[in-house]
Amino acid sequence: MKRKLMLATSIIAVSVMSVAFTSDQQTKPWPVPDKDAKTPNAVKADKGSLTAGKALWNLHCASCHGKTGIGDGSKSAQLNTTPDDLTKGTAQSQSDGALFYKISQGRSDMPAFKKKIPDAEDIWNLVNYIRSLKK
Repeated sequence: MKRKLMLATSIIAVSVMSVAFTSDQQTKPWPVPDKDAKTPNAVKADKGSLTAGKALWNLHCASCHGKTGIGDGSKSAQLNTTPDDLTKGTAQSQSDGALFYKISQGRSDMPAFKKKIPDAEDIWNLVNYIRSLKK
């Protein structure tokens, strides 16, 4: 009985530490250099940009962030952090330059897309599409 209690206590402790570590990663600030945060969007958010951005979103982003950007993609449960809800809150309040930077550079579970999407115009199209998800 004492052994089972020790095992149960150990399992609970590991679970709590795991949740605490994951939560810490998720709430950890993601600073963006001022120069990048202040970079203006180089692409007008017109129909062509939004169409291109949506195609890139479906190819590269929807698997984690979900079709509508709320963070419920098919791969989201496999991640150490929960993808942000990009339809509101901190994501929509960030500058276009900050979103461009984060898409390009990545962090932790969020991959860097600067090699997968090497054309800056395409990343700006993604930023425009993310803006269109706003609720």
